[in-house]
Amino acid sequence: PTPLLEPLFPPQPGASPGFVERVRQHKVRLEWVRAEPAGLRGAVRVLNLAYEKAVSVRYSLDGWASCAEAPAAYQPPGPPDGITDRFAFLLPLGAAAAAAEHTLEFAVRYRVAGAEYWDNNEGKNYRLRGRQRLPPGPGLPQDPDSSAWIHFI
Repeated sequence: PTPLLEPLFPPQPGASPGFVERVRQHKVRLEWVRAEPAGLRGAVRVLNLAYEKAVSVRYSLDGWASCAEAPAAYQPPGPPDGITDRFAFLLPLGAAAAAAEHTLEFAVRYRVAGAEYWDNNEGKNYRLRGRQRLPPGPGLPQDPDSSAWIHFI
């Protein structure tokens, strides 16, 4: 079975009512995340306070004993609201990150006009738990030949 990362928070915060207002109030908010074979992909929305800005994602797989940071890239065209910008990121985690015993935690950092803003999920960090995909259950149909060996003579 292949491992996957399971978000311990709603993975599409940008789809909830009042999202743009939360971005306006806090300056930076996670929009969505998706676990992929290459790692964790996501998008961040920031309030457009100045032309030059830097967005990154700080993450840890060991309870913050160590951490890494990945930059997020600006995604044109901007959202139609006219006051926010979207940045995309990919955390290149590899297979070890999705192991069942790991928990990935991350927070988003937005630096603009000499200030720094964080989205750390209201102080809880964004957390994803590694877990194994379950094999098909006994009630599900399986290929009868899936466990057969082929012998060549």
